[in-house]
Amino acid sequence: MGRVFAYCRVSTAEQTTDNQVHEIRAAGFNIEPRRVVAECVSGSVAASQRKGFAKLRDRLEAGDVLVVTKLDRLGRNAMDVRSTVEDLERAGIRVHCLALGGADLTSAAGKMTMSVLSAVAEFERDLLLERTAAGIARARDGGKLLGRPRALGEKQEAQARERLAQGHSIASIARDLHTSRQTVMRLRSRYEQAAS
Repeated sequence: MGRVFAYCRVSTAEQTTDNQVHEIRAAGFNIEPRRVVAECVSGSVAASQRKGFAKLRDRLEAGDVLVVTKLDRLGRNAMDVRSTVEDLERAGIRVHCLALGGADLTSAAGKMTMSVLSAVAEFERDLLLERTAAGIARARDGGKLLGRPRALGEKQEAQARERLAQGHSIASIARDLHTSRQTVMRLRSRYEQAAS
């Protein structure tokens, strides 16, 4: 059997990876302290973009074992975890997850578990998209304005259109209305489109 490594991650500096290390050792993995890689990085960052994980990946060789306490330590979502596990498997590295009963994610049973988890994650994502679309449609039907709030009120827009028609500069209009030049330029574009 190759070397055994542990990858432990927390999201904030106030947290510690001590519990993860303890859990891995309690599960029977005897890991040397120099083979425990711990880092503080948000779970929203893909595994491939984490400095600590990248250094660990450089150290891992065929026949080695990587242990994590939970799948979310390994990636930001099911697709990221799956991609990371597949990359490690291609390199001949086994991945064990304690939250899944210590299953080797590169084994046949582990791959099946990963497929089920990916399917569930995709299903949840699709449900979220459907609920979001339904909520937006309901809000629109109810007359709610969506998107970014307008930078200028109706009265200010009328003043800006009038001054644009008089030939005032965009910068002077923006300065007088306490807004950005981009806002005035967008208003001018809308005004020109409506006129044509």
